[in-house]
Amino acid sequence: MTKNALRVTEIFYSIQGESTKTGLPTVFVRLTGCPLRCIYCDTEYAFTGGENLKISAVIETIKALSSQYVCITGGEPLAQPNVHILMNELVQLDYDISLETSGYIDISNVNSKVKIIMDIKTPQSGEVDKNNWENINLLKNDDEIKFVICNRDDYKWSKEIIEKHMIHDKCTVLMSPTTGLMEPRTLAEWILEDSLPVRFQIQLHKILWNNQPGK
Repeated sequence: MTKNALRVTEIFYSIQGESTKTGLPTVFVRLTGCPLRCIYCDTEYAFTGGENLKISAVIETIKALSSQYVCITGGEPLAQPNVHILMNELVQLDYDISLETSGYIDISNVNSKVKIIMDIKTPQSGEVDKNNWENINLLKNDDEIKFVICNRDDYKWSKEIIEKHMIHDKCTVLMSPTTGLMEPRTLAEWILEDSLPVRFQIQLHKILWNNQPGK
């Protein structure tokens, strides 16, 4: 891999299905590779393969899709150090950028103008030991933390983590039901019962495009 290139699985234009930007037309840049193997991963096709693209070519593709909003996702984008070059150049071009990351890799070098959407891995994900707890203290007020919930134990664990780290005072907290494992209505009812200070979300893109992640 050259200094000015990235391994890219796909670049596509769609509706943002998650986060506080849900519903906005967005360009997605999905980078290849991930060091984690969560049991519910819906983008396993991005673990390997992809195409080596110059960062200049990635940016030209983004420009051609004519959207102010760009979401850099994976896989795990931060597993490719050159992603910082891409993000910095997009910042200079005044794009509104979000970065979806697992929270495993240090986020301290991410450009401060990039919105970080960081997972905290629950016990049922199979990767709870990969959480980099130091990252929580690096988040900005306009960043977001996401918990993907598989069952009641995941919910209780997440609630304890939110309270222990006072996450709701640091940034927006998102909570999502795992497709096929967690009934969305049940999760919503738990949140209401506890008056939990989180934002419930369902993956809108999967509803719109028949459960296909890359749309």
